[in-house]
Amino acid sequence: MNFANLFMNINPKEVLTNLPDAVFVVDSDGKIVWANDKASYIFEIDKRAINGCLFNDLVPDGMLSASKSSSKKAAIITGAFVGDNSEIYIELNAKKLGEQYFITVRDITAMTNILTDAEQKGKLNKNKNLMLLKLSNDFKSPVQSIIGFSQALLDGLGGEINDKQNKYIKIINKNSNELLYFLEKFFDFSQAESAIYKYNYQTFDIVNTIQNIIRNNEEFIQQKNLEVQICTENLNKRAIYSDEEAIKTALGNVIEVILKQTETASIVINISTIKPDEVTHKNIEKLKSNSHIKISVSHTGMGLAESEIEGIFEPYLQLGKNSKKMLNRSIILGTSALIVKQLKGSIWVESEVMKGSTFNIILPVEKENENTNE
Repeated sequence: MNFANLFMNINPKEVLTNLPDAVFVVDSDGKIVWANDKASYIFEIDKRAINGCLFNDLVPDGMLSASKSSSKKAAIITGAFVGDNSEIYIELNAKKLGEQYFITVRDITAMTNILTDAEQKGKLNKNKNLMLLKLSNDFKSPVQSIIGFSQALLDGLGGEINDKQNKYIKIINKNSNELLYFLEKFFDFSQAESAIYKYNYQTFDIVNTIQNIIRNNEEFIQQKNLEVQICTENLNKRAIYSDEEAIKTALGNVIEVILKQTETASIVINISTIKPDEVTHKNIEKLKSNSHIKISVSHTGMGLAESEIEGIFEPYLQLGKNSKKMLNRSIILGTSALIVKQLKGSIWVESEVMKGSTFNIILPVEKENENTNE
């Protein structure tokens, strides 16, 4: 195809007339000398009435915006009034040729409304989380009292109780402990989601941190008679620069979930040093830092079905599945995902039914030259 001949046969005015954006030709006095059909549609005015009117009548300070756009060679976002004086948001681009301005206008009201709505919802969500965190003790204190008094009754501090009373009090104590556990995990998620947590970056030994997490779960591990191994063969340096407490929470949650779904199996925690060009997983964005570590927590248990993996880090996606187990697990793992994201890392899970699962976390471990979230 001969493109030169193709463009020679094109009528420029016809092209301008059929562009998807409004097009205006405005003289040095700000009067509109020509406009296409889209301009008439966007500003809800008869095309014959547009010619000769002032561009500033359609777009407040429109000529000033056109001058700025032309000089800066950039789009200007501003407001305009149409029809019954309802306001719209527009993107204005202008180019001055001789004594005239060629101006294009795009209606971005729908997109602006979406962004404004998202911003408002974000603020509401943040305020909701802040309120929950402030009230967390008010929620947990009554439950802790129920647990304490019911345990005292079971220990005989309130006198003798019969078998039926003992049965009911045990149910109260058990359910109260489960409720307290849920509340603590829920408030952890709210705190991570609210982004009010102040990350404290420092240098620490990642292997010691993981060993401490294992020790905190030692009783549970012994009850299930599980074997836990930590492999560091491919770890070049144990000292990393990150937030130790945040990693304890994120990784501790992952290990906790694995321990709960593992009955008779082994758990392997592999810590390795990786380079940015060694990462090919689709969930990983381009790595910026010079040094990263990958922490993989694997177990040889039942594994997860594909339906369980979907939205496993997104508690809100579990609300319609009517599964308390999946919701609780997603709240715990959702907290991990939010923390890892704040640490500029990534997290994902690979699993096969009857073979086991592997949770992977990649984190930058060196101080960047730019300002980090310290």
